Amino acid sequence: MPTRDTAQSTAVRASSGRLASGPLLLVAFAFAVMADPVSSVAYAVEAALRALNGDLALLLPTMALVVAIIALVIVNYRQLVARYPQGGGASAAVGEAFGDGWSFVPVGALVVDFVLTIAISASAGASAVIAYAPALAAYRLPLALGLVVVVGGLTWFGHLGRLLFAVLTIAFIVVAVAVLVFGLWAQPDPTGTITESAGRSAPLAIVLAFPVAMALATGVEAPSSAIAQLGQLDDAGRRRFGQVTLVLTLIVVGTITLGLAAEATRLRIGIPPAESTQIAELARVAAPAPLFAAFQLVTALLLLSAASSSFQAGPGLLKALAGERGSGGERVGILPTALGRTNRHHTPYWGVLVFLLLAGAVTAVAGGNDQELVLFYAVSVFLSFLAGLLAMARFSWRERRIGSLLLNALGALVVAFTLVANLSRGTPIVSLVVALLIAAGLFVLWVRNGRPPGIRNIAAESEQEE
Repeated sequence: MPTRDTAQSTAVRASSGRLASGPLLLVAFAFAVMADPVSSVAYAVEAALRALNGDLALLLPTMALVVAIIALVIVNYRQLVARYPQGGGASAAVGEAFGDGWSFVPVGALVVDFVLTIAISASAGASAVIAYAPALAAYRLPLALGLVVVVGGLTWFGHLGRLLFAVLTIAFIVVAVAVLVFGLWAQPDPTGTITESAGRSAPLAIVLAFPVAMALATGVEAPSSAIAQLGQLDDAGRRRFGQVTLVLTLIVVGTITLGLAAEATRLRIGIPPAESTQIAELARVAAPAPLFAAFQLVTALLLLSAASSSFQAGPGLLKALAGERGSGGERVGILPTALGRTNRHHTPYWGVLVFLLLAGAVTAVAGGNDQELVLFYAVSVFLSFLAGLLAMARFSWRERRIGSLLLNALGALVVAFTLVANLSRGTPIVSLVVALLIAAGLFVLWVRNGRPPGIRNIAAESEQEE
């Protein structure tokens, strides 16, 4: 997820002559924005294996399908970035295609996504700690809740910088690759629950399992909005940064995901015991003890950085919805003004408190178990994907771009199927209902406030640095 760090922004602008479109800024932006999808490998591969009932033979094909769908979404979102180089993502596209009121659908999905990102990242961070120190297993929920509070508290006192998020992402990538390399020479060591059958035919098992692992796709849409942070670049520069970041995200996430799935299959790493995770057991088998410790550390830190980014982006969205957006400085917000108030660290503290309470409640309901939350995670973001792709398909139809229309329609069809498959599990419908209720509530407030213009650009405004 994206961040807005005033100090970092000042430093970047001060050296804009050297870095405005240079490789350092691109690295800082790209690897910070991809923190969320990269961190998702900590639980997405295991979620797929659980849905496959421990059938390792089907794990790699399932994750290959997941990565292929992410690639299809990214190809479509490259078009979206090209159309909206100033940011805005799905909400901008939906607002232009179907009317401003419809832009609240992806906005509602974003709110749910931010809450779930905080909850699942803190819970997965607790799992990473417990996997290294199993004695803490009895304290899973207090540990997860404590991490939510700590990350939220740190956000209260200022935003972490873009470079720090990038460094944490790169550190995880380097250590994960090292684990995979060591694993090439490791001997298989059957661990956890492994079965020889998923309980149904292989194609059906994969079709039913892959939607759960689509949690890996959360965050891949972030560049389409986060490019609004790059005020020091022109439209062409932001477009280039956004599209390059999307491609880099696919390469990094796809490589690590398929590498972990292939190595788990070869080393026979099954569904882990309650006090561990699949990737922790893989690292324990594949790598020497110091590298295993480093892997657990960078995994936990990356997960917490993903939570921190949502603690910044979520309250930033509420602030934008409550703020002043008129050309003359008049207030045209639709939420209470309190949500737009900031402290001396430029943090919208009431918004942070809102997300702290919501994420804490979700974490508590799930018992601090990230695998319980995975089922709900992909629904909200796929609702946003679907809205954005339908909007792009409408544009392609209007402009008679047949090739783009076919690509958008295929993307929308695959996304819709994934969404329906997830909803067929029953309980994930809660995420959809909550996202739509939030969207409906915001729409009502918008109407009551006289339908202020520009609401379609709210996601871009929430990303703009002060």
